[in-house]
Amino acid sequence: MGKVRLEAFSDGVLAIIITIMVLGLRVPHGEKLSALSPLLPVFLSYVLSFVYIGIYWNNHHHLMYTVKKVGGGILWANLHLLFWLSLFPFATGWMGENHFSPLPTALYGSVLLMAALAWLFLQHSIIVSHGEGSLLAQAIGGDLKGKSSLLFYAAAIPIAFFHPWISQILFVFVALLWLIPDRRIERLVAERRF
Repeated sequence: MGKVRLEAFSDGVLAIIITIMVLGLRVPHGEKLSALSPLLPVFLSYVLSFVYIGIYWNNHHHLMYTVKKVGGGILWANLHLLFWLSLFPFATGWMGENHFSPLPTALYGSVLLMAALAWLFLQHSIIVSHGEGSLLAQAIGGDLKGKSSLLFYAAAIPIAFFHPWISQILFVFVALLWLIPDRRIERLVAERRF
C-alpha cells in the first residue's frame, strides 16, 4: 500500500483535534479585560496543546517521508498514536478548567507520555517494516531526544501531585525541545543526495 491515505487521514484527525480544542475556549461574559482573566488557564492549556499537536504534525510529516510502503503494522501503530493525540482536547480542557490542579495535570502528563510511547512504537513499526538499514533507522540512531522526553513526562506525572507548576515547566521544556522540527531525517536525505 502507498502512504497517501495514511497521511491524509492523519492530517484530518489532527485538524479535527485542534478544532475541538479551540471550541473549548468559551467566550467571556463581560466586555472588560478583566473578564478574560478567569479564562487564562484554559487559554494557556490550549496554547501548550496546540504547540504539541503542531510538533506531532510536523514530525509526522518528516517521519512519513521515510515510509515507502504501508502495511497493517504501520496502520495500527499510526492509529494508536492518533488515539492518544485525540485525548488532548479532553486532557487540555480538564487541566485548564481546573487551573492546573494536581490530578488534571497528572492526567495531561499521562496523555503526553502515552502519545510519546505511541510515537516510538510507530517509529519501531516503520523500522521493522523497512529494515534496520532503512532511512529512518539511520536517522534516529539512539534517539536521545525522544527517550529523554519520555523521562521528563514520567517524572512530571508524580510531581504533579505535589508541585503541579513543576510539571507544567517540564511540559513546556519538552515542547521547546521539540519546537524546532526534528531535522535528523532531512540531514540524512541531504547527505544521500550528494
